[in-house]
Order: sequence, then structure tokens, then C-alpha cells
Amino acid sequence: MLDRLEQRPVLLAVLIGIAALLLFGIGVQRPSILMFDEVHYVPAARVLNALSHPVNIEHPLLGKSLIGLSMLIFGDNPIGWRAMSVLAGALTIVGVYTFTRHLTGSVRAGLFAALFAMLGQLVFIQARIGMLDVFLGGFLVWAGTAFLRAMQIESRWRAGTLLFVSGAWFGAAVAVKWAAVPYVALAGVAFLWLRRGHPGRFGGIGWFAGLAILGGVSIATYFLTFAPAFFYATDPLTLARLVPFQLDMWKLQTQPLTPHNYESDWWSWPLMLRPIWYFYEPDQGAQRGVLLIGNPAIMWGGLVAVAACWWAGLRDKAGAPLAAAILWTVSFGVWAVIPKSLGFYYYYYLPGIILSVVLAVAFQHYAERVKRNDEWYLVLCVGLFAYFYPILAALALPSSRGFERWIWFSSWA
Repeated sequence: MLDRLEQRPVLLAVLIGIAALLLFGIGVQRPSILMFDEVHYVPAARVLNALSHPVNIEHPLLGKSLIGLSMLIFGDNPIGWRAMSVLAGALTIVGVYTFTRHLTGSVRAGLFAALFAMLGQLVFIQARIGMLDVFLGGFLVWAGTAFLRAMQIESRWRAGTLLFVSGAWFGAAVAVKWAAVPYVALAGVAFLWLRRGHPGRFGGIGWFAGLAILGGVSIATYFLTFAPAFFYATDPLTLARLVPFQLDMWKLQTQPLTPHNYESDWWSWPLMLRPIWYFYEPDQGAQRGVLLIGNPAIMWGGLVAVAACWWAGLRDKAGAPLAAAILWTVSFGVWAVIPKSLGFYYYYYLPGIILSVVLAVAFQHYAERVKRNDEWYLVLCVGLFAYFYPILAALALPSSRGFERWIWFSSWA
């Protein structure tokens, strides 16, 4: 059956999207009360829907606007808080499939990347909570996909259109969280590097025109998302204050924060030393918990895949493994320099998604040696996902100490 689906990549993308929607959406109403940072973003979305006044101004508006749109459609209830996140998560998985398929030229690699991302647990959890990161990831994955396709297109007009789309998605990502800014910079550097010695890439678009499209469209998209703030009943934004307002956001983003129980150092995230309990309390007549933790087979095994891709890229001059290794390394490495006074494991969300791509690319590159062991590895990933599922999906636990079954290390408690 897989062989037949490989001949119909668009149909496979649709099936992947439906599977992700079902996986992420079933039981999304659990818990029935706000959890973790929903206490910030759901109230901010309510205020934004009412166009009342500025709130939660340390982040741009787009992510909160999407949560607000979800609440307008589905109501101010647990489904309304999270429905748009479910959709964004499913689209992220489809984007991972599409990006990897175009990167490797292999439908199989794209499928496995999507499955690894679905089972990696980080997307699953962020797709079931009213936070910003799932929108950030979705926009960036599709921005990267459009950028990659623009590089591969010979038609100047189509390549320019795809660069325009990529710039718009990059701008939307920055309009969710400023954590997307390094990826925009990476796209600019990659554009210049990929054209070096290959001026026919990107449809032959010149370096100045390409950077102007990426930069100009992303900046314009970013500022357009502030439009609702001009209509606040109290303290509305004005054109004169639009740029100074960015400085206010910067001060809030970089201010010293009070130490937090779940804070962790950036270097510890790949090792999963300090996952985060998003929720752990009685709800709907039972003890329930939601632990933000990655799938060990994907998070730890993915680190081996990163090394394998670096080896393949540098020794074998293999383009796809090298690109995947660079993408993960930069995505993770930027957190060493981003000026944040506190770090949290959920900041690893984007590198965690990229690990799924790296794993699939590594299996595809070393296919002759591993002899379809990717299928057995997928079985391991499914088994671990099923093992953790009760504390990913807030299922009823037997007692208030029910969490102990999943605590492999004391730092996970």
C-alpha cells in the first residue's frame, strides 16, 4: 500500500493531515480548565477579541489573535481555547512531510519525518494547549518549505512567488514570537550561500532582489498583524508609536525574571533533563496530568542522527543530510546567544521538530546499511508514545501519586 501511496504524494499529505487532526484533536477538551501558560494567552485573546486595551504586550499579536479566532468560532471553552492549535499542529505535520519530501526527493522519507514528528510528543502537546509555539512552528515549517521549493524552481516568476510566500510565512512567524527572527536571518544567509556558484537557483533571481523579497515581505507582514491594536478602546496604537512599541516589547522580552521551578539551561534540553508538568491536579472527577516531554527514541536517537548527518554531509558531500544537520544545529544553537534570563524546555520545540526531519534523512541516506530498520524504529517510537500517552493526553490517573510510573529520573518529577 505504501508503494502505491508513494506514487500519490498529495493524497498522502491529505491522509497525514487527517491522521494528525484526529490524533491531536481527540480529547482536546481535557483538562477542562486553563493549564500552564494558557493563563496568559487565553485571557489576552479575550481582551483582543473585545478590542479593549493592550495586554500581554511582550509578544506580538498574531498568535493571540489565532487563539481569539478559535474562541469566536468554537466558544470560550476548552475546545475553543485549543482548536486552532490542533489545526496548526496538523498543518505543521503536513509541512514536515512536504519539506522533507522536497529536501530528499523521497516520499518515504517525508512520510517517516511526519510520523516521527507526530510521535515526538512535543507537537502533540503544543497542539493541545492555547499557547503560541504551535503557530510559530507551523509558520516556520511552511516558510522553510516554500523557500526550499523556490530554490528548486527554474521559472523566475514561480521562484519569485514562492520567495514571496516564504517571506510572508516568516513574517507571520515573527508576528507570533520573536524567536522566529533567527530563522529569517538564516534564510537570508542560505539564499546567498545557495546562489554562490549556482546563479540559476531560485529561478535566476539576483541576490539583491531575493533578499528584498524575503526581507521586505516578512517585515510588511509582521507590521500588518498589529492592525487590531489600532482599534483598542483604550490606549490604541498609532503609526507614530508602532516602532517605539517594538522597543517596549524588547525591554519586556529581555527583563530579568523571577526564578521558576521549571527553568532549565539551554544545553540540557536535548537531554530532556527538566521536562515541564503543564498540568497536574484533579479535574472532571479524576487526577490528571500533562507532561511536556519528548519521545526518548526521537529526542535521544535524533542526536545520533544529527551526528550521522554531519558525517554524511562532510565526508560524502551529501546535500540533504548536511542541510538537515545545519538546520538543527543552528536552531538549537541560537538559544546559546538569545538574551533570555530564564530558559524552559518548551523553547526546544522547533529543534525537536527538526530532529524528526534529521532522523528521516539519516535513515534515507543510510538505507542500504540499515535495511528498512526505520520501520522497526518507528515501532519503538509508537510503543513509547503509547507508554507516555496517559500523561500527554490528561487521561484519568489512579491516584494523586499516579505520575510516579513515568518518572525515570528525579528531575522529571
